[in-house]
Amino acid sequence: MARSAGAVRERQATVVGIHALPYAKNIGMTERNAGARAILAALGDAGLGVADVDGMFRYVWEGTTEMEMARILGVRNLRAFGEVDYGGGAGAPTVALAALAIESGLADVVVCWRARNRSSGGRPWASQYHATGQDQFERPYHIVRPVDGMAFHARHWIHRYGWKPELTGSVAITIREHARRNPMAMMRKPLSMDEYLSARMIADPLRLFDCCLETDAALAMVLTTAERARDLPSCPVYVQGYAMGSGPEMTAMTFFYGDELGATPNRWVAPELWRNTGLSPRDIDVVQFYDAFTFQIPIGFQEYGFCADGEAADYLASGEHPPYNTSGGGLSEAYTHGFNLLVEGVRQVRGTSSDQAPNVRHSMVTSGNVVPTGAIVFSKESW
Repeated sequence: MARSAGAVRERQATVVGIHALPYAKNIGMTERNAGARAILAALGDAGLGVADVDGMFRYVWEGTTEMEMARILGVRNLRAFGEVDYGGGAGAPTVALAALAIESGLADVVVCWRARNRSSGGRPWASQYHATGQDQFERPYHIVRPVDGMAFHARHWIHRYGWKPELTGSVAITIREHARRNPMAMMRKPLSMDEYLSARMIADPLRLFDCCLETDAALAMVLTTAERARDLPSCPVYVQGYAMGSGPEMTAMTFFYGDELGATPNRWVAPELWRNTGLSPRDIDVVQFYDAFTFQIPIGFQEYGFCADGEAADYLASGEHPPYNTSGGGLSEAYTHGFNLLVEGVRQVRGTSSDQAPNVRHSMVTSGNVVPTGAIVFSKESW
């Protein structure tokens, strides 16, 4: 029998707990230890305990499985569990799967987390000089690091849209200014345009400050139903809606093989997001765009429809855009495969961000746009 509208509203997925351990170059503990600590703290923020947890979702690129984490914490039974691949593309989809489990009645209290010793544990591509599948067309030409793939994207967008270095410089500086007001951010030194332009090239045209940090981190988020959230001490943040997409012929870190050169999966996620949420870009008060690289910000504004194709430079210069990456994001707060963006998206709705946007009703968060990806909207009011 179909649920009534009231029953659907009662089961709306709601974020009730968040936590991030202090970011570090070397966190001094294993990923599973840090992840467990972050989960316990997020449960504490929610006013819940381990005994309440009956669902867990994680990134595939998470060193500890759901079952291992359940054993570590003492969770008695997971009624729902799962994982999402594609690195930085996994953030919003992981939380979306948790929300879907709650909305469908598979679970009542679901944990998502991300723990990774990215800084002290080494870079994952260091041993990837093999040449199979897609790699046979890239590795022999030293396209190994994420920055190498992004350099192709950046060069195409520069050619197509006439973007100048000052555009991405302004992105890096804007995000750094947000980070300067965030006591948890790893990079809080002022950044000038001269410093940005004179920084060394990492993969032309990407300069040092176009690239994200390398960070050890552990963060967690707890979701439950809107009905249960009413009895908890934390400020509820409602999941308004979410979407995922890959686009055609998707191969990670490229748009070389798809139907349209220069288009990212954002192009397919965006219409689904607006349809599923019933919102449009003009309803969004603050946005956290995945920012492993500065170029992902202007293309994100274009592909999600905040401005027309080719208008990102003028749009960002106008100052008429919503605030973005308000904690410092991956460029200046910490690089956590986007989970810090999700936590900041919730903080903005709660009104507890270190750089709080005014009167936030809807906060949007996206995941990496050069892999299969997704986006999610957190809201102040329920459906």
